[in-house]
Amino acid sequence: MNAACPTLTAAPCALDESRGMLLGLLGVAMFSLTMPFTRMAVAELDPVFVALGRALGAALLAAGWLACKRAPLPPRSALLPLALVAAGCIVGFPLLTSIALRTVPAAHGALLVGVLPLATALYAALRGFERPSRGFWGMALLGSALVAAFALAQGGGALHVADLLVFGAVAAAAVGYAEGGRLSRSLGGPETICWALVLAAPVLLPVLLWHGVPPLGEVGAGAWFAFGYVTAISMFVGFFFWYRGLALGGVSRVGQVQLLQPFLSLIGAALLLGEALTLPNCAFALAVAAVVFGGRRMGVRQQ
Repeated sequence: MNAACPTLTAAPCALDESRGMLLGLLGVAMFSLTMPFTRMAVAELDPVFVALGRALGAALLAAGWLACKRAPLPPRSALLPLALVAAGCIVGFPLLTSIALRTVPAAHGALLVGVLPLATALYAALRGFERPSRGFWGMALLGSALVAAFALAQGGGALHVADLLVFGAVAAAAVGYAEGGRLSRSLGGPETICWALVLAAPVLLPVLLWHGVPPLGEVGAGAWFAFGYVTAISMFVGFFFWYRGLALGGVSRVGQVQLLQPFLSLIGAALLLGEALTLPNCAFALAVAAVVFGGRRMGVRQQ
């Protein structure tokens, strides 16, 4: 046990909470390039191949890590949470965003993902993991309202199919984040994502083979590099930091750090894809960052 936290309390101690926020921020920094690189990959690769292929590639990395660490098999009680992590973070979010990013810019998709912290906190509360304060809910709802307003403004006052796909991806990721963050407290962050990847691989491999693999020679180096990033970083390394941060600081509180992801993704989309870094988008991202700061000061009680 951490020397600075000698007794169990109803909430993470200040040191663990700060460490959790820092680790969560590192994870978000890695995740922030997922949308731009996915957009780059699906420009030449089939979206289903990108979603399933990156999961299988990450599963190979996960199997190697587990073998090197000689990690024990997860307990039977962990199988359902691992299945939910796999369904949400390994299949649902990558597949739905890959399809959506065929038709919308990466910056647009990334800004819609700003509703993810609220969805994660809501799922954690419904599952009885945590009990956020009213002030916390107020800040989370404010941040999500900003995201909804942005989606409507960008869509001419209406939501489109791609927007609904992104919101579906958000719902899937919320389940995977909350379940994985909770499980990481007992199983460990790296072990959680690694076992979820390994357990999902036998199901995903036959589906990918049935769907088909694109001809390697017809895809440019840029698309393969983007595919490599979303495989090794977005699907594997980033979760080491993210799940550890959620375990230390709490799912609801550390999850709010992801409200900063749109701002980082805007910069990534501008640098990697040449998408316009417009003043309204930057103003929106700064407003969301202010919500993160406000939510950071609100209470969240662990169950």
